[in-house]
Amino acid sequence: MRSLLVDLTPVRVSPAFRRLWLGLSVANLGSQLTVVAVGLQVYALTASTLAVGVLGICALVPLVVFGLYGGALVDHYDRRTVAVVASVVSWVAVLALVAQAAVGNEHVGVLYALVAVQSAAGAVNSPARSAIIPRLLEPRLMPAANALQTMGWNVALTLGPLAGAALVAGIGYVWAYAVDAVLFTFALTALLRLPPVPPEPSDDRRQRLGLGSVVDGLRYLGTQPNVRMTFLVDIVAMVTAMPRVLFPAVGVLYLGGGETTTGVLTAAIAAGGILAGLFSGGLARVRWQGRVIAGAITAWGLSIVAFGLVLVSAGRTTPDGVLPLALALAVVTLALAGASDAVSSVFRQTILQTATPDHMRGRLQGVFVVVVAGGPRLGELVLGALSTRVGEGGAAVIGGVACVVLLWVLVRAQRTFWHYDARHPTP
Repeated sequence: MRSLLVDLTPVRVSPAFRRLWLGLSVANLGSQLTVVAVGLQVYALTASTLAVGVLGICALVPLVVFGLYGGALVDHYDRRTVAVVASVVSWVAVLALVAQAAVGNEHVGVLYALVAVQSAAGAVNSPARSAIIPRLLEPRLMPAANALQTMGWNVALTLGPLAGAALVAGIGYVWAYAVDAVLFTFALTALLRLPPVPPEPSDDRRQRLGLGSVVDGLRYLGTQPNVRMTFLVDIVAMVTAMPRVLFPAVGVLYLGGGETTTGVLTAAIAAGGILAGLFSGGLARVRWQGRVIAGAITAWGLSIVAFGLVLVSAGRTTPDGVLPLALALAVVTLALAGASDAVSSVFRQTILQTATPDHMRGRLQGVFVVVVAGGPRLGELVLGALSTRVGEGGAAVIGGVACVVLLWVLVRAQRTFWHYDARHPTP
């Protein structure tokens, strides 16, 4: 039983990783808190759901631009320095959120601008941190380290929104943002305590940073089949079968309960990721990591199919109250989906960090940030459009089936991914 529980070896053997993991986990909790608080403040100012939706665009555009360029920065300068500077920018943006709430800001444009600054800073900070971690741990410990990070992220994704809504309702926006500012200092302190982490020397590195560095990273990705597959299979999973856009309608038209049901369904995915993390001890010993990713994404797609079948069975009846059995089944299917996605994430990140040479890690981590952020957004658009034709249940079933079919088309086309050997990582 002990061998199945989360492997804590990375936090035992590396004090630097321990501080970074704890600091980031705490800071992510504050970040998720702020996401909810900003959305609530925008709605309070505008009474417009569209205005709240614009926040997503304000976050996504800087994330794409700075994710790619930030990765090049990480491969050019000391990674600790890049991460610290980006973290300070993000922290200042949170302090500005505190200030605007304190003075009674009534201009939604201020919130849009601060969210854009936060997103840009985070897009630089994330690849810097991810490129640092392989320098703190042995390659054999990377699956366990990524399982810990995935679990920390899912805990934040579960508790952060609940805490954000409670703080705004109880003591107001100022204190909600202030809590985030305090929690963020944990991550900043962990970064400041790291030693310098310059990129390892390479004859392939350009002397000057510029667009050419970004292009070099994309060109390199195009020539490395196993690393490229980690991106392609994630895009397939997220674009075809990300069900979050369906939840508001599901809460009203299928399962009842409205906003409460929407929140429960959202939390179910994160809860599945937490459970997978708690019982991730065996992941550290997996050798054929490409096969596990293929199996995990297959399980993700089938779980979404099962979720859709629950909705089809319940029917679009607009119930007056919650349908408890149908809701319980839906929660189980989404928890299984969340657990599958967590396992896939652990090994996709592990392959990226161990098979990629150090001088390219930052740029490929920047692409990873763009894919992880952009894939679900595109998926919401795809399933949202599909649901207008076949209903929410049908959209989930079709999306899940498409996920599994496209995944195995890719795996059959790229056989080296199926035979990827963690003992001899090749990009």
